[in-house]
Amino acid sequence: MTKPPLTIYLAAPRGFCAGVDRAISIVETALEKWGAPVFVRHEIVHNRYVVDDLRAKGAVFVEDLEDCPDDRPVIFSAHGVPKAVLAEAARRGMVYVDATCPLVSKVHIEAHRHSDNGLQIIMIGHEGHPETIGTMGQLPEGEVLLVETVKDAATVKVRDPERLAFITQTTLSVDDTADIVAALQARFPAIAGPHKEDICYATTNRQEAVKAMAPMADAILVVGAPNSSNSRRLVEVGTRAGCGYAQLVQRAADIDWRALEGIRTLGITAGASAPEMLITEVINAFRDTYDVTTELVQTAVENVEFKVPQVLRIPV
Repeated sequence: MTKPPLTIYLAAPRGFCAGVDRAISIVETALEKWGAPVFVRHEIVHNRYVVDDLRAKGAVFVEDLEDCPDDRPVIFSAHGVPKAVLAEAARRGMVYVDATCPLVSKVHIEAHRHSDNGLQIIMIGHEGHPETIGTMGQLPEGEVLLVETVKDAATVKVRDPERLAFITQTTLSVDDTADIVAALQARFPAIAGPHKEDICYATTNRQEAVKAMAPMADAILVVGAPNSSNSRRLVEVGTRAGCGYAQLVQRAADIDWRALEGIRTLGITAGASAPEMLITEVINAFRDTYDVTTELVQTAVENVEFKVPQVLRIPV
């Protein structure tokens, strides 16, 4: 029986970013240096496959520092943690490694700079996301106000409209964030912004690649985790950019085949914490049913690399 033809557009860039590569390397290097178990507060990155793989190597994932013993190393996830968590680890004399993505750390530094200049800060982000919690936790309560939508921007109550700055979560939709920033600037003309956009290069690049392939694709699959902010944004971006159907899948087993019946073109991308092997797994699943041709849709080339912290480069 002849297989129906299917053209798969592969977004580039896709998948792992430099911050995720660094975070995973931090856990693996810590296991090599100190042996198992190494404790990790929160998922090191938002991907179940990655977390399960590290767990099999000896990493123990917990949600609270209270669940970590004093005598074993602990790693803080790439999303960043409130200052109080680092202070508590230091108070307990723990060996700890901060795997916060350097681009998230940049936002933390911005927040401190604005606060030192006497400005109250508005953070554009998602409530409850670990990156938002970590960033807001860099300063005392009340110094950082959370805004999620344009509507929030119209109602947020500030201390002094003339003494404000804004920062953003690094994994947001570029277009949605621009609308919120515009609303804040219209309401608070004196509000200060970052010297350079807070949304990270990897988030921006993956969204631009999806925008480029969306008009050509009958459907788009985003390989990523449900709790991955940047992955969920890719689904939204694909739909808004002209693709009639976009679906988030963690693995090939999650594909909703019924929703994809009759497609002739398919776009595939992956969130910044999804490994390439999961993308290959999805493509192979389509090869079982279709005569697949792949085409690369490349909108940027990434060559960013972040070193692991110095504590892991020093011999025991």
